[in-house]
Formats: sequence, C-alpha cells, structure tokens
Amino acid sequence: MMLWPAVTLLGFLVLTALVIAMGTQSTARYEKEQRAATRAAKARHAGSESVGAVRA
Repeated sequence: MMLWPAVTLLGFLVLTALVIAMGTQSTARYEKEQRAATRAAKARHAGSESVGAVRA
C-alpha cells in the first residue's frame, strides 16, 4: 500500500542529490577556470609592465 509513495520519495531524493552533486562539480570547474584566466591575465599584464620598464 505504501510502497509506491516510498519509492517515489526515494527516487526524488536520489535525483535531487544527483543534481546537487552535478551542480557542485560544475561550479567548482567554472571557478577553477576563472581563477586560471585571472592569473593568466595578471601575468600578461605584469609581464608587459616589466618589459616596458626595461625599455624606458
């Protein structure tokens, strides 16, 4: 009698956990890429300043 509501609830909880896990991984990957891009931009900027300072 209570089997299908229990299965439905369990399925809902499993799918919710899956969505949360996928979102967490995606967000972590995005933040890692953003940090790498920011570091690369800062390195390019710092590199161009040091070259300009040597030429001056």
